Amino acid sequence: MSDNQIVDSSFSAIINAPIEKVDIPTWCFTLPEKEYQGCSPAHIAAGFTTAPDGKRMSINVETIGGSLMVQHYIETLGEKGHLILDSDSDVFTPTGRVTIHVTWEMSVKAIDKDRCEFTNRVQSFATPEMLASLDRQGIPFEIFRTQRQPMSIAHNKGETPLFAASIERFALRNQQPSKAA
Repeated sequence: MSDNQIVDSSFSAIINAPIEKVDIPTWCFTLPEKEYQGCSPAHIAAGFTTAPDGKRMSINVETIGGSLMVQHYIETLGEKGHLILDSDSDVFTPTGRVTIHVTWEMSVKAIDKDRCEFTNRVQSFATPEMLASLDRQGIPFEIFRTQRQPMSIAHNKGETPLFAASIERFALRNQQPSKAA
């Protein structure tokens, strides 16, 4: 764990669909808001747009540990079975707004011809702005990290099987009927 890393959390769940039917980037960048909200009670809103350089972005709003977060995820890797998003997210705390860097990585690997394993990994890092804010409040970073980790880990653990189920529904809904010989 790097000096400014807050959490590195990874959980997996089964998707009951063939891996060739799974397309994580398409799922992510077309995810209806109600579907996003159904993946965690902490999820408030979701949408998608593009960054100034034209890269796809997923905008997510959620509450973790009592703090409202607005995440501006920019696609840094977009393959059907592997998506990496990076965000300098806004966190609204009782003492003001700060930023936190979050890397969200989703991937799948085949188990057999009809199933795959989905892995949802979230890493967060304190930005210099966040460290300065903690310092102004007299809060040692180690104490903040220790208190923040359980909430972030619990959030990821709860949303992972629901994301997997959503990706499964998306994959099966988008299956092409087989052609008659």
